Amino acid sequence: MKVEDFAGARPAFRLEDYFTGKTRAWGMFEDRFGNLRRQFVVDIDGDWDGETLTLDEHFRYADGELDRRVWTIRPDGPNGYVGQADDVLGEARGAAFGNALNWTYRMNLKVGGREIEVRFDDWMFLQEDGVVLNRATVTKFGIELGTATIFFQKDRPRMTPALGLQTDRRPAMAMQAPRE
Repeated sequence: MKVEDFAGARPAFRLEDYFTGKTRAWGMFEDRFGNLRRQFVVDIDGDWDGETLTLDEHFRYADGELDRRVWTIRPDGPNGYVGQADDVLGEARGAAFGNALNWTYRMNLKVGGREIEVRFDDWMFLQEDGVVLNRATVTKFGIELGTATIFFQKDRPRMTPALGLQTDRRPAMAMQAPRE
């Protein structure tokens, strides 16, 4: 699959348009055998200054762990993007065509109290209702370790379908850390 294959797909996906403001995401990581390893929620504050998109991501994992990542992303040509974050090795590079974005990067990923260097092949697809679906394949030495699946939703007033009421509340976290 090539990102250029989606050039005619709508709505058009531009990172700086979608991620400016507040966004919430729900995700999970499955290993290569299909075993669910982690679930998480991410609150993202995005700021676009006309040249650089800054994404301040706050992660909350189902086991109670908290983490933070700050991305700085800038357009690179008519369809390209270049990004950096503290745990990203070098630069993330990719492109957006139509409703799709694909980018790749190397990252130090925390696993069992240590960090391992992995490669992400990250695909994002903007849907008509403003939701972004994200699937990232994680590899090491070309061997698939697993897949991250993430669902992004803008923090905006929503209509409650049955009642037609508008609410500014965010949805409750879909998972809880196990109680001991």
